[in-house]
This record gives sequence, C-alpha cells and structure tokens, in this order.
Amino acid sequence: MKYPYLLMLTALLLIPFHSVAQTKIPADPKKNLTPEEIIRAFAAKETEFYEAWKQYTYRQITEVRILSVNGFRQNERMTLTSEIVFNDDGTREVKLVHKSGELRSVLWTREDAEVINNLQPFALTAKDLPFYNLKYEGREKVDELECYVFSVKPKSTRGGKLFFQGKIWVDDQDLQIVRTVGRPVPQRRESQFPEFETIRQIIDDQYWFPVWTHADSVLDFDRQRVRVEETINYENYKKFGSKATIEFLPPKP
Repeated sequence: MKYPYLLMLTALLLIPFHSVAQTKIPADPKKNLTPEEIIRAFAAKETEFYEAWKQYTYRQITEVRILSVNGFRQNERMTLTSEIVFNDDGTREVKLVHKSGELRSVLWTREDAEVINNLQPFALTAKDLPFYNLKYEGREKVDELECYVFSVKPKSTRGGKLFFQGKIWVDDQDLQIVRTVGRPVPQRRESQFPEFETIRQIIDDQYWFPVWTHADSVLDFDRQRVRVEETINYENYKKFGSKATIEFLPPKP
C-alpha cells in the first residue's frame, strides 16, 4: 500500500524566504516607519536572533495525532522527545531521547524528522529576503503586543525545496517576529502540509524564541482525507557555554 507523506512542519520554523513587495504603502503614523523600513529592521533582528538561537540548548517535544481518516475517527498518536545539545567539538546535534506510539494511516519519513529538527525555528533573515514578496497588512494586537502584520509569499516555488506562505506578526517595540501562521508550499497530492501557528516568547530578556507550534488541518491525499493535529513545545532554553581547563605542569629538567 502506498502511504501519503505527512511532512511535519512545526514551525518549519526555518525555510528561507522573503523580499519587499513592490507596492509602496504610506508610513506607519505611530512610529513614522515605512513598511520597507520595518522589514529591513526586523530582518536584521532575525539575523541576530538566528545566530543566537544556534548557541542555545533546549528540549523539543513533538506530538502528532491522526484524528480522522475519510471522516472516521482515529486514535493514532506519536510523541518524540529530543534534546538539542552541543558536542565537545562545538557542533550542534538533535538527539532523540524518547519515542512513544506510532502512526498507521500516514508514513513518518526522514523528511519529517529533517523538518522538525533542522528547519526550525522559522526565521526571516536578511539573506532570505530576496526570495519573497512581503505586503504590509496593517496593525493587530497579539495578546498585549501591538504588531505590524505582513503577508508573505515566495516569488517562486521552483528548485525542489519548500517555502513559507502565510502571515507574520512583528512587535512594534522590539521589531522582532512574535507570531507566524502559514504553511509550506508547493502542495502536492501525496505531500500535503497543514497550516501551523508558531508563538514566540522572550528568552533571557533579549530574544524572541519559539515556544509553541500547533497545527490542526484536514489534508486531502490521493486516496484518503486525513485530519492531522501537530503540537511542538520548546522547553528549557539554556545558552551553551564551553568549559576549558588549564593544567600547569612542572618544568622539565
């Protein structure tokens, strides 16, 4: 039996994308910043955030549930617990420390693991901007934060890789992304992707790191319709610090 591919995108939290849309939009009256100025500012912050994020250890708990197949209720669940650690040589590694449950209706692939472990968090750095068009959508409030809202769409989906398409919310004080809602593109019949939401919070009073990603979508595969729920929690952020020991030896005679 040929299984549909469920490519986990937790936050896909890291596929490259973005570029300023061509349409000029009036300056924001509160900060007197144009959308282009806002984009340049948060792209610089995202670059800084991504470099800092690569220096942190944390725990990543991923839960995938199949809620229904062709309208029939299912009770399939798989949980993956991973630790992001640093080796003695300074390299960063994702270690799966616990797995429970399994999926029967869809196939969990290497691509799924690659997405949740190495394509996150979703970051919009300065070098990614040329791949995307961004359009200013106005202002919205996320909890107690006043945010700029931008729609994000890739200029092209060719090249055999996935791109993000959706919306981002940028805090008007720190000019950092605090929320994303969207899905990877292109969509194919046997490679369907749910729409996900990722929420960030301030870590170490400085960086907006992802803490929660959630998706609940109905995916239309070639032979079946599957409702999938995915949740990822990021916990115990700790900045990695290398330790060195200096040993003083007596001089040789």
